[in-house]
Amino acid sequence: MNREYHRWHSPHLGRHMELLVFGHSGAKVLIFPTRNGRFFEYENLGLVKALAHKIQAGHIQLYCVDSIDNETFYCRWRHPSERIQRYMHFEEYILTEVLPFMVKKNPNPCTIIHGCSLGAFHAANMAFRHPKLFHKLCAFSGRYDLTMSVDDFHDLFDGYYDENIYFNTPTHFLPQLSNPSQLKHLRRMDMVFTIGKEDPFLGNNHHLSQILSSKDIRHSMFEWDGRAHRGCYWRKMVSLYI
Repeated sequence: MNREYHRWHSPHLGRHMELLVFGHSGAKVLIFPTRNGRFFEYENLGLVKALAHKIQAGHIQLYCVDSIDNETFYCRWRHPSERIQRYMHFEEYILTEVLPFMVKKNPNPCTIIHGCSLGAFHAANMAFRHPKLFHKLCAFSGRYDLTMSVDDFHDLFDGYYDENIYFNTPTHFLPQLSNPSQLKHLRRMDMVFTIGKEDPFLGNNHHLSQILSSKDIRHSMFEWDGRAHRGCYWRKMVSLYI
């Protein structure tokens, strides 16, 4: 299997960023790690191995990016307004650096965006905000409202709220979305969500599903037994849904 390591200085983030590429052709899959995860996490969790048959057959090519969650949502020393601003810099890095890099390496027109846990938030938020760029969304065990407090999971903005947070919280901005072009692209996207029946964010997933249905945005929501928030579950999910 083709495996490539890449590293460059990001002008949008002012730091070096790393990523791994697996495969040689097929649909491009942009993959975000879990909370504070690294670019090699997907491989370490056995998820690349779970997809090896599709990668080697040339059906998909994986692009596993790094996270900067400890500089954004989990950077407690920053003011919440600065946390969301830093996240928006990360989005610019993905949109203007990573995606063009992917297109240059692989001309296949199909791009899938994917993540597990907090990576599912990254994938879904970016897909909802920029739907014309993606053909499929696969979001596993995700949380789509970072302002919520559920169980041991707290509001990641400490009660602070502004326009940037609104436009980066899918369950907040999607109900008011009315742009015909954006809705058109969302309605043609293939969307797959998974969540454990005992996951604390099951209700948040149901709420997102209701919003999408109200907008006539087709999607699939699969509920797995238990919490289903570990690598052993995600390895089964990727084989089924990617």
